[in-house]
Amino acid sequence: MKPINVGLLGIGTVGGGTWTVLNRNAEEITRRAGRPIRISVVADKNLELAQQVTGGPSANVKLTDDAFAVVADPEVDIVVELIGGYGVAKELVLKAIENGKHVVTANKALLAVHGNEIFAAAQRKGVMVAFEAAVAGGIPIIKALREGLTANRIQWIAGIINGTTNFILSEMRDKGLAFDVVLKEAQRLGYAEADPTFDIEGVDAAHKLTIMSAIAFGIPMQFDKAYVEGISKLDAQDIKYAEQLGYRIKLLGITRRTADGVELRVHPTLIPARRLIANVEGAMNAVLVQGDAVGATLYYGKGAGAEPTASAVIADLVDVTRMHTADPEHRVPHLAFQPDQLADIKVLPIGEVTTSYYLRMRVEDKPGVLADITRILADQQISIDAMIQREPAEGEQQTDIIMLTHLTREKQVDAAIDRIESLPVVTGKLIKLRLESLS
Repeated sequence: MKPINVGLLGIGTVGGGTWTVLNRNAEEITRRAGRPIRISVVADKNLELAQQVTGGPSANVKLTDDAFAVVADPEVDIVVELIGGYGVAKELVLKAIENGKHVVTANKALLAVHGNEIFAAAQRKGVMVAFEAAVAGGIPIIKALREGLTANRIQWIAGIINGTTNFILSEMRDKGLAFDVVLKEAQRLGYAEADPTFDIEGVDAAHKLTIMSAIAFGIPMQFDKAYVEGISKLDAQDIKYAEQLGYRIKLLGITRRTADGVELRVHPTLIPARRLIANVEGAMNAVLVQGDAVGATLYYGKGAGAEPTASAVIADLVDVTRMHTADPEHRVPHLAFQPDQLADIKVLPIGEVTTSYYLRMRVEDKPGVLADITRILADQQISIDAMIQREPAEGEQQTDIIMLTHLTREKQVDAAIDRIESLPVVTGKLIKLRLESLS
């Protein structure tokens, strides 16, 4: 049978992994897809690198530095976009769709910000946009949400979906080191980029969460409404206190359906140490999905890297190959729900979110301090679940109080914090972290 021809845009880490795995497992992939899948043309600005990865002329592949020529090539059936970013990648994807080509992409930033436009264009042209590799690398979470859990009303998703930050938090907990020290080590080991902002400030995780939320709840992509808070200001002292209280701190992406709307938030989160997801260490990813019929399901694996991500890219290539000639009306919808059935559900601002909280405050060691603080919390209908009051170090007149609250609306916690910080016996800023039981 005639091979399906693929145009590969970008042959860096993931592109190189895709080339390697597709060639290594060609026979197995052909048996599954029903016809051979062949990369016929590769576009990369670095032609020397492209020659090294593909093996040069003997590989029977055309190399070019013009990506736009690939998306216009009439022989190309599927375009794989592995360039990244919002700029030229968007132009190339839209041009490929306009030319009637299916698209496979690992570009979570592009989809989170421009996915609505891209999917609408694909729907008009009757082509597919597949993006398993955009979220959690080799973990097939998109397929699970779109197909495997389709009978369920998804209630919530909580995910460790950025390996860089999970590595940093694991090292801070294990070794008691400060954030800055561990970040440098992560950069040395190649886990963190030279500019780690997207990772450590939670933006990368928010891109991925936006995609999962849209699929889970049948809503448009709404990255601009996500609450995003990273780990750069996290103190190793709070990781230690959380451990003493029976919790681990992870950077979680959380999306939840409530009666008031959808929560869409990324932030450091205390999780009970007995939860499986709390014990995901190093650069690994894990996504916990709660469905009404199936209950809790956990998806764990490598969230990045050449071959894990290539695994997801090639799975998409096989899916597109199988459905290449199918009636567009009978394909799996991009966001799981039929395009005309997407719901206009409000994304809640962070002040309207209800969860539990970890509060740490530095106070003077005087009688009545605790009474003043608990009175303020009571005024905001905030009840305390657990508390630690540290003995002051010898010769010191100040100590730490750590409190865990029951479920409370965030704006009430913020109002209480403003009043607590204004007390003359409270020194500096109060530390607030969110807590999820995930039960």
